[in-house]
Amino acid sequence: MVARTGPWSTLPVRRVQARTGVSGVDGERGGDWHLTVPAVRQVLEQGWDLGPVTVLVGDNGAGKSTLVEGIATAFGMAAEGGSTGSMHRTRPTESGFAHDLQLVRGAGAPRRGFFLRAETMHGFYTYLDEHPGNDPVFHEMSHGESFLELIGSRMMYPGLYVLDEPESALSFTGSLALLRHLHDLAQHDSQVILSTHSPLLAALPGATVYEVGEWGLRECAWEDLDLVTSWRAFLDAPERYLRHVLD
Repeated sequence: MVARTGPWSTLPVRRVQARTGVSGVDGERGGDWHLTVPAVRQVLEQGWDLGPVTVLVGDNGAGKSTLVEGIATAFGMAAEGGSTGSMHRTRPTESGFAHDLQLVRGAGAPRRGFFLRAETMHGFYTYLDEHPGNDPVFHEMSHGESFLELIGSRMMYPGLYVLDEPESALSFTGSLALLRHLHDLAQHDSQVILSTHSPLLAALPGATVYEVGEWGLRECAWEDLDLVTSWRAFLDAPERYLRHVLD
């Protein structure tokens, strides 16, 4: 696959591919278990061209978080979340995927970025409390309020914004607010990479959507996603699902 050119050539990350003779990511290298994940192996073997908005969906354990973590870390963000150059780290659990990656960056593209990882945000808030700046006290907010406040304050300028399952803290209206914010970012020279279980967020306008699974990565239309068809079937007749689950 040849990296895209033209309007997408100024994206923060135009292409993700296996590292060949370039400097790797600083810090301790994780284990090699990521090589057993089909989607990760596909990226390393074939490369992966990215557009302005990329959405990843798939079951737990499919590799979505490993993919977004690797890209965010290779770009210079902490694996547990934070801005470019963040030093926040509590317990290293990441794989060596980021060390195996080379990011093809756009000429003159912004270097700013932020990684929001839902499962580690509590620790990130504690890190901010211990290194006070102009941030509010996120621990004093509700889970959803803190996410939206953080997104609004850290995702404002052109850059790369990576989010891993942000819907875990958000209501339906909160998810709509996030979708609108991400759409605005993409309309103003930012790049968004989103891993989600939410059919609402997967409908982000202009996104290239990939299903992640035992097949690796495959591009899919929103209406054809297993995620969307399963939710539609459940909402149409929840009793059919509940009967199988509860009996």
